[in-house]
Amino acid sequence: MTANNAQPVPSILKSAVAKRTPTFLIIGVQKAGTTSIYNYLKQHPQVYMSPVKETDFFNKDWDNASAEMKRRKKNGLVSWDLYTQLFDGATDEHLALGEVSPNYMLNYQTSAELIQQRLPKARLIAILRNPVERACSDYLMNRRDAIGKQTPLAEQVRSRGDTSYVLLKGKYYESLKHFFDVCDRNRIDVFLYDDLRKNSQTFMQGIYQSIGVNADFVANTDKKAQTAKVPKNQALNRLLKTQNPIRTVATGIMQLVPTDLRHQLREKLISINSQDKDKAKFTEEDMLLLQQYYREDILKLQDLLQRDLSAWLKDAS
Repeated sequence: MTANNAQPVPSILKSAVAKRTPTFLIIGVQKAGTTSIYNYLKQHPQVYMSPVKETDFFNKDWDNASAEMKRRKKNGLVSWDLYTQLFDGATDEHLALGEVSPNYMLNYQTSAELIQQRLPKARLIAILRNPVERACSDYLMNRRDAIGKQTPLAEQVRSRGDTSYVLLKGKYYESLKHFFDVCDRNRIDVFLYDDLRKNSQTFMQGIYQSIGVNADFVANTDKKAQTAKVPKNQALNRLLKTQNPIRTVATGIMQLVPTDLRHQLREKLISINSQDKDKAKFTEEDMLLLQQYYREDILKLQDLLQRDLSAWLKDAS
């Protein structure tokens, strides 16, 4: 059949041919600047970022997940089709398509295999932070958001070092090695949060080079995504941020007040009860036990990456 006699391609087939998937994933870790980096990447004209920052799609095998597990997934992304629809907004100008899900490293035993199956050519980026600092930051975030029981870090090390997510998120060696073994090592880049803090522009240039876009672009990195705060009074913080009988009664009484005003009042109370994270003090025992807890993992990570991480080992002997 000649070109003149060619039949038009049905629109549904055009759509299927044009379907695009991520060319890069930021796989970790939490409390290492990933929200800021996501926002910086969104500024680049050649980069398209998933409108959902943390899809967590590759944390589980959704094809074989139970109906109850699918129902509980907060963002509803429980199929490959739903996931890829996140990237339908990408245009020809977008050379790199990506998403940021920092818990992929935490769930490495599942996520590495699924990523290799679905996106065998995508670049993978891990951003690592001094694990002691990372654990402290995670702990303070949980206090701020009134998540779970706020067990002191030293107690977590002593009683549940093998099960505490706050602690395990900072053990990078095993998860990275697994990704190296399952995926092509040459398509995995590792960056350090320390470098982001030193020079955000140079750091982002490295990210741009990794994902294959113009590295000369200068993002506005002046604004940080999150300002760390901790509550002055944890009991009041729980009343304001969790569902509880007192809050339920107060909400009922406040029904006569306009919704916007109620929200403003709640946010004002939260602000009054907040203080800079530097006001939160960690004990010497907290720091010493954390340093001991992470020491072996840092040493193995150094060898795996062939990179000097001695700054993370200070006072850890």
